[in-house]
Amino acid sequence: MATNTKKSLNLLGTNIAIIMDGNGRWAKKNTLNVTSGHERGVEVVRSIVESSVRHKLESLSLYAFSTENWSRPKKEILGIKKLIISAIDAQVPDLIEQQVELHFFGNYESFGSEVVDAIQDAEKATTFSKPALKLNIALGYGGRADILQAFRSIGESIASQKIDPIDISDELIFQHLKAPIKELDLLIRTGGDHRISNFLLYHLAYTEIQFLQTLWPDFKEDEFESCLMDFKKTERRFGKRTV
Repeated sequence: MATNTKKSLNLLGTNIAIIMDGNGRWAKKNTLNVTSGHERGVEVVRSIVESSVRHKLESLSLYAFSTENWSRPKKEILGIKKLIISAIDAQVPDLIEQQVELHFFGNYESFGSEVVDAIQDAEKATTFSKPALKLNIALGYGGRADILQAFRSIGESIASQKIDPIDISDELIFQHLKAPIKELDLLIRTGGDHRISNFLLYHLAYTEIQFLQTLWPDFKEDEFESCLMDFKKTERRFGKRTV
């Protein structure tokens, strides 16, 4: 891992998420197969994680595979499955060196036992008492499904009289959601589309959102840093009047 001497923006306590869109279009644009696009996308993740550590983010959450993505061709899904395992093998040593704590969330069990075992081993290997960054990977995830399962779990607790309905709060709902974050400060979407695609729906209430034309495999560290600088300049009012 190369040492980066650029100055840190010191974004302590900041939680950022990225919808990494455009791998397939990048591959088509460069006359490559779609798996090559996903492989290039994984390399971009490495540089963005390093930048996130340097700028002292609290967490970085990446939308790797949605519930809707299961409708893609089987060949593409098989390629993604193999890529998950190879990416874990290749990048976990760097994550350990940087003290980056890795978490996966979503219905990734559908990828099979080999992927589940690799994920569990990676999460154990990257457990730190004070991580430099929490890296959360959404795999087989959907925001609506996450909210539904949380409400069902809360409903079961009410039915068994473990909790009273009056005790339902944001904090309680966050505890039952699979996504391992609470409030989200900034959402970045690459690829040119202007939608949130069922990602972290409950977490986005007061999130700043930046939509970029850049396809994910072309997303460079300098552009990520520009997003962070724009966010740092933003006056976040949370519905309050400032004048």
